[in-house]
Amino acid sequence: MKRYLPLAIFALLVVVLGIGLTLNPREVPSPLIGKPAPAFSLPQLHSPDEAIGSDAMRGKVWLLNVWASWCTACRAEHPLLVELARDPTINLVGLNYKDEVPAALRWLRQFGDPYRVSAFDADGRVGIDWGVYGVPETFVIDKQGIIRYKQIGPVTREALDNKILPLLKALESEA
Repeated sequence: MKRYLPLAIFALLVVVLGIGLTLNPREVPSPLIGKPAPAFSLPQLHSPDEAIGSDAMRGKVWLLNVWASWCTACRAEHPLLVELARDPTINLVGLNYKDEVPAALRWLRQFGDPYRVSAFDADGRVGIDWGVYGVPETFVIDKQGIIRYKQIGPVTREALDNKILPLLKALESEA
């Protein structure tokens, strides 16, 4: 019996690792869902002398999209964000993450600027507070400032149509 113990342990490890490989890393639940959005105040990307913060969005349903000019996945989701921004009821705020101002501004000029305002998080500290571990990430925040959803990775048509837009509509209709 003792002779088979290493083989049994090895087989168990293979099963556990095999299960782990089938999991989707984009489905890692955020510990911030259902909790107040971390407060922040950062310089605006377009107007560095002016600040933008979470307090400015209190009482509104809004999206925070974390992006960077160096992020290739951000480029993939960007056309959907530009399309989304055509709806005047959508409050889309950008959080430019660990970027350089000239590169970020050039990127927005080239691909379109879907954001009502973009905050500039040069050192990534605000991103850390929000639990960002890669860009892009998008958060849905309700009128009370509670994070209700987190999209890890690029916003896709499916996520937009099946999760984000219905959630925004439901949150807007809440008192």
